[in-house]
Amino acid sequence: MNELTIARRHYLQASLGAAISFSSPYVCCAAPEVGQQRKKSVIFLWMNGGPSHIDMWDPKPDAPVEIRGPFAPIATSQPGTFVTEHLPGHARIMDRLTLVRSIDCMACEHDPNTVMQTGHTAASPRTNPQADRYPAMGSIVSKFRGANHRGLPAYVTFHVTNGSIARGGALGRQFDPYHGNLGAGPFERAAGLDDARLWQRRELVNQLDRFHGGRDLAGITESHGRFREEAIEIVLDRRAHEAFDLQRESQSVRQRYERVPWIDQFGRRGKMNEQVLLARRLVEAGVTFVTVVMSAYGNSATWDTHGNPVKTAYGGVESGTKPLLAPFDHLLTTLVEDLEDRGLLDTTLVVALGEFGRSPKINKNTGRDHWKPVGCGVLAGGGLRHGQTIGATDRHGGEIAARPVRPEDLAATIYRHLDIPLNTKYVDPNGRPRYIVEGGKPLAELF
Repeated sequence: MNELTIARRHYLQASLGAAISFSSPYVCCAAPEVGQQRKKSVIFLWMNGGPSHIDMWDPKPDAPVEIRGPFAPIATSQPGTFVTEHLPGHARIMDRLTLVRSIDCMACEHDPNTVMQTGHTAASPRTNPQADRYPAMGSIVSKFRGANHRGLPAYVTFHVTNGSIARGGALGRQFDPYHGNLGAGPFERAAGLDDARLWQRRELVNQLDRFHGGRDLAGITESHGRFREEAIEIVLDRRAHEAFDLQRESQSVRQRYERVPWIDQFGRRGKMNEQVLLARRLVEAGVTFVTVVMSAYGNSATWDTHGNPVKTAYGGVESGTKPLLAPFDHLLTTLVEDLEDRGLLDTTLVVALGEFGRSPKINKNTGRDHWKPVGCGVLAGGGLRHGQTIGATDRHGGEIAARPVRPEDLAATIYRHLDIPLNTKYVDPNGRPRYIVEGGKPLAELF
């Protein structure tokens, strides 16, 4: 390929990219549209920082006060199952939820959490220097399943900081998530760029792309071409533009999500209400995997409730955890019921969890510290068997007492829901094939 051809191609690529405005450098519609498969999806509510299982989903009313904490348990619609008094919505719809009380979090760390978001215990950044090479579950979905509708990203995230989400890793940057923004702005065209001119520029670049100057070992050229094609599809289709536009949602539904605003212990209002509603709009439009980071603050997030005597960061159980429970309870239950009302609950799996639990004993600062031996989470939808509790902890909530669940098992459950074969492989940075799930099995109780 001569220098003139290269220069022309780079000019056309740059002009085509500049003509289309996006808020993220990566748009991932990578695999072909699902076609005749059932259009399934996942909404992943990431409770960044580590939610307190004892103060939420696994209360211990018979334990000493320094362990059971200040919140009383309440009965739920799932016989024999109790949750904290600040989760009345959970209690009401518990027959449609599954609590997982026995998640093994021993390999998990704070951001970037490449264990729970990838489903690989080996992806611990403190013990494995290549932890970030394990692809996020959403990136696996992007490559091996793709979006449910062409012209949409397959994997979208809403997050505060880059450290709170996992990315494409060994799959390549083209499988990083699209960072969602509120409003329709991210998909606007440059002035005067109509469909005909967009198609003309696309054809010119494609003609020049037929010339090859040697093997592209880094895959950079392939990534650029993929980004360009997907960007054009999104702009021409307009489906993504409409899905991200909350103004197209009815006022009654917007008010339903906003009824309990997300306000953290410092009085900061987050965007989680709008983002969870957008997650529903996106899966309805055809996005396959959406992650919403349930925090309005930084890397470690407001769920990291160690307590602090001078109140400079992260409150304790009363001042830190309690303010988060009502808005989280409202958003989870509103999302589940909204999906059900729209006939989407059977095809949309909702997963809510964090990187680990909190210590059984309340510390001297009235908070709870990181606790890796056990974590807890909740699932809904996906056409699975709910109204049950999987696993159990001991009487103080400090150790798994029954049915351990590993991160690999949760990933296998998600992939099975999405009809991605568990023997699917990708190639790691050392050129070795790896399974997308290593040793994990879907939670048999759900299928």
